[in-house]
Amino acid sequence: MNLKERAKAPTPKFFRILRTIGLSLLAVSGSIIAAPIALPASIVTIAGYVAVAGGVLSAVSQVTVDDQVKNEIQKDGEVK
Repeated sequence: MNLKERAKAPTPKFFRILRTIGLSLLAVSGSIIAAPIALPASIVTIAGYVAVAGGVLSAVSQVTVDDQVKNEIQKDGEVK
């Protein structure tokens, strides 16, 4: 199973929730980094780390595959 197939395969509910959390962290930290007001350097640095963590969390959660559904698809011979 290559990366493209993994990204299109069904994701378990727990990892869909984690993906949403990761995307939210990414959005909030992006807003802090791009804020038009002057913020302390420590807050901007922390926002950068949170952005990386949110991106990694979202990416890993997206390529996690639900084995039960994957096995059912392989048994039926369908490719979705």
